[in-house]
Amino acid sequence: MEDAMTHLEIDPKLCGTPFQISEGKASVRMTTTDVMKADARGLTHGGFYFGMADYAAMLAVNDPNVVLGAADIKFLKPVVTGNELLAVAEVVEVDGKKRIVNVKIKRAGYDVFNGTFTCFVLPHHVLDC
Repeated sequence: MEDAMTHLEIDPKLCGTPFQISEGKASVRMTTTDVMKADARGLTHGGFYFGMADYAAMLAVNDPNVVLGAADIKFLKPVVTGNELLAVAEVVEVDGKKRIVNVKIKRAGYDVFNGTFTCFVLPHHVLDC
């Protein structure tokens, strides 16, 4: 597995743990927890696994200056606390500084989320641009 070169301060309890990083690909694992639940039945707020997908996309690009520009996403099935998720990201297009990354999140073999993330590799950290 390659080393992560971006988003080094991410809290794995909130966005998952890198499982695989290679050229143009990454996967992240996460188990949803009670802190992520939106209601008494344990429905997990989608923002947490959107964050997981975003993190996987950033790791697939794996540049210290990568940022998210846009996302076209679909939540396909509900996620509840205690679910084990796997996000798989792959860079499918490179055009200058722009990277298009497809991400799928699976739970027990079923797709629960998919999206296309438009990322940009900047010449400097976004806060320095």
